[in-house]
Amino acid sequence: MSVEGGAGEPLSDRQKREIAVWFLSNAPAGEIHYVAKDVRALLGDDAVYEAAAAEAFPEYNKARLVYFELPDRSGDIIISTYGEIDKNNYLDPRTAQVATIDHLKQTCTKLRPAEDEELPSAYIEEFRCALDVELSKYVVEAYPKGACAIYCTSGKDIEGPGSDFSFTAVISAAKRSPQNFCNGSWRSIWTMEFNYELQFVNIKGNIQVDAHYFEEGNVQLDTNIDRKDSTIMQSPDDCAVSITNIIRHHESEYLSSLEESYLNLSDATFKDLRRKLPVTRTLFPWHNTLAFSLTRDLAKELALGK
Repeated sequence: MSVEGGAGEPLSDRQKREIAVWFLSNAPAGEIHYVAKDVRALLGDDAVYEAAAAEAFPEYNKARLVYFELPDRSGDIIISTYGEIDKNNYLDPRTAQVATIDHLKQTCTKLRPAEDEELPSAYIEEFRCALDVELSKYVVEAYPKGACAIYCTSGKDIEGPGSDFSFTAVISAAKRSPQNFCNGSWRSIWTMEFNYELQFVNIKGNIQVDAHYFEEGNVQLDTNIDRKDSTIMQSPDDCAVSITNIIRHHESEYLSSLEESYLNLSDATFKDLRRKLPVTRTLFPWHNTLAFSLTRDLAKELALGK
């Protein structure tokens, strides 16, 4: 990379690494390996590239909620901050296992049983497991190539009724079709705060959708929207059904709004992007500009030649 910094000075290795990290971290869904190949070629320095990749890939995988198949084929594990034990080890709450991740290759290399302190109590697990079952049914129905996980984010050691606790539900789905020049992903994160005193569950969600179409061009969609809702605190099974129905409602509603906006794209959005006709309501005759005596009129107005 021969780009120069300020005052004509060449970039330092640190500056090159920071630029490379930015490009890798902002790669479209499912395309980080394509971006990495180009970045490596542009850098021309394996040491700088490897340092940048070691920094960018873990953050990319967590931000994009990338999911990998477990080595024992018992399911998929989502890479997220909620299940992160350390930089390379992540908890899969459904199977009560900890997976070791190779971030650069985006694969799961080995598994170990989760330790007791890494898992919630039996009381909390009853709520978590019931919600996991219901949410998994919804994800299979709505996202054929999706994955989900439920994490206990507070109160995991509570042994019985009487205290508050919180869950975070993560849904990730991806559509990869590079041969057709398009990729996309759906990511949603839902937090549930169980208030025992009020017998109330407060629900907050964030939905992110991105798509990249790059056949003879470069068009990207990147949306981000928040949602709020609530329900009463019931038995684990009833809570699970109620919360899942709320999530289904908000996600289906948002998907419908996206579909509607696409239907209006050609009739409204694209027309607004086009240049409007001039006040004469006629197109400018670029093929015959002499039809307009601009030079004569300008000379007259400016009194040129006098």
